[in-house]
Amino acid sequence: MSQTQKLRRGLMLIVVAPSGAGKTSLCRRLMADHGDLELSVSVTTRGPRPGEQDGREYHFITDGAMDELVQGDALLEWAPVHDARYGTPREPVERALSQGKNVLFDIDWQGAQRISVKAPSDVVRVFILPPSMLELRRRLVARAQDEMDVIERRLTRAKGEIAHWAEYDYVILNDDFDRSYAELAHIYHAEASRRSRGLWIAPFVDELMAEAI
Repeated sequence: MSQTQKLRRGLMLIVVAPSGAGKTSLCRRLMADHGDLELSVSVTTRGPRPGEQDGREYHFITDGAMDELVQGDALLEWAPVHDARYGTPREPVERALSQGKNVLFDIDWQGAQRISVKAPSDVVRVFILPPSMLELRRRLVARAQDEMDVIERRLTRAKGEIAHWAEYDYVILNDDFDRSYAELAHIYHAEASRRSRGLWIAPFVDELMAEAI
């Protein structure tokens, strides 16, 4: 059987962490190393940060456009986060899964909850923990993207986010980037190979058993 004949159902890999825990860096490396993995690009009403491009990190939209997407049920999930709203467009994700492609989600815990309820058999959830709150503060300050009052709000919010760790299939402590990345990549490989996602297996086995010896 050729690779093109191996029909499969894609998976949704949801990676969640408090700001500064290293989620974005881990996800970027996973994407770079795996050509079969697509990134779900969220929409957001916040403005772009330095270096961000519309359509790459996020689709940056107005509050009015977000209202239209919510009212039209065009989002798999949406939630307010840090004085802005974020959401996941439904159509590109559903199209990718039906084509056997895997989709990576870099979203918050609220979005993870909502998607997990809607598509439990398609979702794999990973939570990234920082090594300590002091290290989390250091990383947020070092990246120099936010004012100190924003950083303080992110740190306060982080404890509430971490409280949801038990809702996840896997938890990774990001105290060493290379080791944490290896754990994430192993999780991805194993989950992508689950029997339940291989739609080709049953008919292939039937053909195999019918072959003459």
